[in-house]
Amino acid sequence: MSATSGTAVKKLPKDIPTARDIFPVPQPSSEEVIPLAAHLDQFSGDPNFMTSLARGLSVIQAFSDRKLHLSISQLSKRTGLSRASVRRCLHTLSKLGFAGSDDGRNFYLRPRVLTLGHSYLSSTPVATSAQPILEHLSHILNESCSIALLEGTEIVYVARANVTRIMAIDLGVGTRLPAFCTSMGRVLLAHLPADELESVLPKIEFTRYTDRTVTSVEKLCQALAMVRREGYAIIDQELELGLRSMAVPVRNATGRVVAAINVGAHGQRVSIPDMQTRFLPYLRAAAQELSMLLC
Repeated sequence: MSATSGTAVKKLPKDIPTARDIFPVPQPSSEEVIPLAAHLDQFSGDPNFMTSLARGLSVIQAFSDRKLHLSISQLSKRTGLSRASVRRCLHTLSKLGFAGSDDGRNFYLRPRVLTLGHSYLSSTPVATSAQPILEHLSHILNESCSIALLEGTEIVYVARANVTRIMAIDLGVGTRLPAFCTSMGRVLLAHLPADELESVLPKIEFTRYTDRTVTSVEKLCQALAMVRREGYAIIDQELELGLRSMAVPVRNATGRVVAAINVGAHGQRVSIPDMQTRFLPYLRAAAQELSMLLC
């Protein structure tokens, strides 16, 4: 179903239903290796590139919500940096208040590290304007809703309103997911300029998350063409079994797509026709409201 340009935008009502429905799925491994330092060699010939700063940022990114305390050895494995480099990074981060340790062996990030992300979010119009709209939309649909931006081959969550947790990972601001098999990712990829899309496609790693996951450039391009034609994207259990999601684009004052807004639901509770008839008008109304705030 696609809405014509003459279709009136549906006003968001004020009814606020409530419900709880948790879909348990296996947790991902807590021992994922993050080869963050593997990409630093490409900048070795750049005289203005600060390798020490890049190493410090790599150490920060190696921490996760599944492993809050990490040793120098574990951080070395996750980043690909030598233990000596990791030790110097941790020493500097600790002195600056970004990291800490209670025993001198296991380190953790301190609250001050949040200032790094806050600086970005507070200066991003989409993020600062989105939360009230998301909360209202989530209450109306009684489902969790999110807004994300595209970064390379991934989407990055910049705002989220939770009603239920239906994914294995706890989604929140800063969460990254693959763009090729997520509804917001499909919307953002579909609206890239042709030359940018051509440069992104070869970089996508087509991991098969379920037996429904699109795993080739050809099939993805077909899906993106449908998104452009219909004006929305639906993902039916491609990222996780039991999870369906729908997303629409958010445009700025010039009409360029700058973000995507979505709603996710349990597949046994919400069908695809339900999403198209019940969810889509509200998603589009929320996207238009947010777009007006970006003018």
